[in-house]
Order: sequence, then structure tokens, then C-alpha cells
Amino acid sequence: MTSVIRTSIQYLATFTLVTVFGASQALANGPIGEHVNHLQDNLGEYSEEVSWIIGKVDAMIATYEDKGTKAAKSERLIDFWEEVDFHSAIETNYVPVYASIWQGLYGIKGAIDAGKPIAEVRAEQEKLEQALWQALGAVKLAAKYQQNGLLDKIKTTAGPSTPQAALSEVNQRLDRVVAKYAEKLPQEATDIVHDTYLNLFEGVEGALIEQDASLVEDLEKDFNVTLPKAISAKGTVDQVRAVVTAMQGKIDQAKSLLEQAEKERKDVF
Repeated sequence: MTSVIRTSIQYLATFTLVTVFGASQALANGPIGEHVNHLQDNLGEYSEEVSWIIGKVDAMIATYEDKGTKAAKSERLIDFWEEVDFHSAIETNYVPVYASIWQGLYGIKGAIDAGKPIAEVRAEQEKLEQALWQALGAVKLAAKYQQNGLLDKIKTTAGPSTPQAALSEVNQRLDRVVAKYAEKLPQEATDIVHDTYLNLFEGVEGALIEQDASLVEDLEKDFNVTLPKAISAKGTVDQVRAVVTAMQGKIDQAKSLLEQAEKERKDVF
């Protein structure tokens, strides 16, 4: 029942927001807070957070226009997104637009880092803003379903107790992604990608950032942009497998870093 309702939310949100905005088209890492089970009470905060992100991005792009790539500090884009509670509110309720937000963030970052003309950067900014407002609308709709008792309670997380075991499971699930894609079940493959990121990888991000922040950023992009795009592009199984194999190499690297950090802590004591 819940999966049917969540699917309805996705389609209704898309239709509603396209109707409203189409004519004028112009949390920290890891844990999912209890706020996701009280969406209605937090809608004001979510709205403020969306406006805050949009303002921060606009200021960054203005800096880029005036002072260039280095001054813009595009790496802060991901920090802006992961600072807000809205991050997990949309992540747990509307997967398609959640992925679009990540794609928008990296679209802007890529354009800035490549020194693209300001018009191209602004075009990426517009895509991100549309995704953010669509996401807010979807969360508002989910809040109504939640208020009426039509959504199951979302399980909040504090992160896996054994990071190394969690990363091993991540790699196993990535193998399942390839298997489902080979079975011509791209939606199931995409669902596994999202679930793995949400329920496993995010739980170890905090510890891993201490060891290699750039590796975490690479994997975030892989989970939310690179692999979903490879699946939606309907390429060959080998093409999807190549993305997964590269990700698994990074996961193995992450696991080694955490194991080494744990060994060094034990040696100290």
C-alpha cells in the first residue's frame, strides 16, 4: 500500500508543479532525523532552507561572474545541500527529483570548474532551482498524505555500527544493480542505487570524510548522478558494469582507509 501511495505522490507532484510553474518556466551526512515523520510541522523550515540554498548558489555564481572560478569555491555547493534537513525530507519521499537536485548541483559545479560562459552557468542554475521548488511541492504533498495516516513511518537512521561491513554490503548491492539492469529492470536497479546510498553509504560518510573528503564527494556524485545517468541512458550492460566497477574500487579504497584508521587508534591505546 505504501509503495503505491509513494508512487502516486511522485506522479501527482510532477503534474501539480508542472502546472503551477511550467508557464512561468523561466542534514548533515548520514542520519535521517525524526523530522521526516513530522513533515507538516517542518514545512516552514524546509521552505526557508530552499530559499537559503538558492540564495547561496546565486551568490556563488555572481562571484564567479565577477572574479572567476577560484573565487567561486564551487566545492561548497555540496555542503550547502547537505547542511539542510530538507535534504533527507526529499530523499525519503521523492527519489526522481532528489536525483535531479544532485544533477543540478553538479551541473553548476562542472560549468564553473570548466570556466563556462555565465549564460551556461545560469542555465544550470535554473535547472537546479526548478528541481528544488518541485521537491518542496512534493514534500508538501507527502505531508498531506502523512497527516492522513496514509504513509508508513519512515525508519530513522544513526548510521551502521560497523562501517567496514556496511561498505562490503554496498559493493554487494552494486553487483545487484548490474544484475537487475541485465534483467532489463532499470527501475529496480535505480531503486537499489538510491536505497544503498540512503541506508548504507550515508551512514559511513561522516567517518570517511575525516580520512578522504574528496573520495566521499566522488562517491556521492557516482551514487546520485553518474550511475543513475548510466542506467537511464539505456546503454549496454558492460557500460553500466564499468561504472559500478569503478565505484567498487573507490569503496574498497574507502574500506581500507577506515580499517587503517581503526588500526592506528588501537595502536595508540
